[in-house]
Amino acid sequence: MEQRMKISSSPHIRDKESTGSIMRQVMVALLPAAFFGIYNFGMRALLITLLTIVCSIGWEAGYQKLLGRRITLRDGSAALTGLLLAMNLPPDVPFWLPVIGSFFAIIVVKQLFGGLGQNFMNPALGARCFLLISFTGHMTSFSYDAVTTATPLAELKTGGSVDVMSMALGTIPGTIGETCAVALILGGLFLMARGIIDYRIPISYLGTFAGLILLYALAAGRGLDVSFLLAHLFGGGLMLGAFFMATDYVTSPITPAGRIWFGILLGMLTFLFRVFGASAEGVSYAIIIGNLVVPLLERITIPKAFGKEA
Repeated sequence: MEQRMKISSSPHIRDKESTGSIMRQVMVALLPAAFFGIYNFGMRALLITLLTIVCSIGWEAGYQKLLGRRITLRDGSAALTGLLLAMNLPPDVPFWLPVIGSFFAIIVVKQLFGGLGQNFMNPALGARCFLLISFTGHMTSFSYDAVTTATPLAELKTGGSVDVMSMALGTIPGTIGETCAVALILGGLFLMARGIIDYRIPISYLGTFAGLILLYALAAGRGLDVSFLLAHLFGGGLMLGAFFMATDYVTSPITPAGRIWFGILLGMLTFLFRVFGASAEGVSYAIIIGNLVVPLLERITIPKAFGKEA
């Protein structure tokens, strides 16, 4: 009996992981940091988190329904964007701010450019940068134990002293999901162990940043100040950005060499923004700028086809 071969377009090798399963695993990896943020900052942090997720889902469903497109909420990308954006918000922001931020993330950054897989920058980070520029007062006001205070990075930038252990454990002021470095590292290790994210981006990112910080400490006469290095590694959104933002499939390089150069670029930019910039933080802007350079990195690092003439 004649056997017919089925010919289809690539990819011919398929993985058991779907978009939905990947998104769910990233959300699971974020849960320790999210739960700690809610425990650390209280009920308002929970309300801000839930509101941001619900608004992100609502904006995506409403936009797709309005244009008669297929509703894609099952892939989990809208919920993950909402959770990531919530992790980047201070717990004391007014409730209308997550509504505006989720609109910018889902509609402006994601849907207007074609939906999942077409956005040129990370939607949650794009929304955070938009909110930072538009509502600076709300986005840079932090409180802890009902006392408004500066973040440890801001204290460090002005020459103050910080408690590195508190920064590692998260008992400090900051955004909802960025304070507990230990929880974020555990989530990142879980994703790497599951093969969801590539180790090249976070390792090259953190390694480059750490090397530059040590060189800066030496040049400033601080010597090999390990506490200064750890404060910068644990402070701000570096761990959240390195493991959960920079590794975004859509906005990071697909080539192994490109991922390494991407991480190096992010480390350099974060160092420059933090040390020489006006703000104590620089992760968000570093990743956004890095996203814009991804097409160039892919072009210059793409492997040559086998047998192709040099």
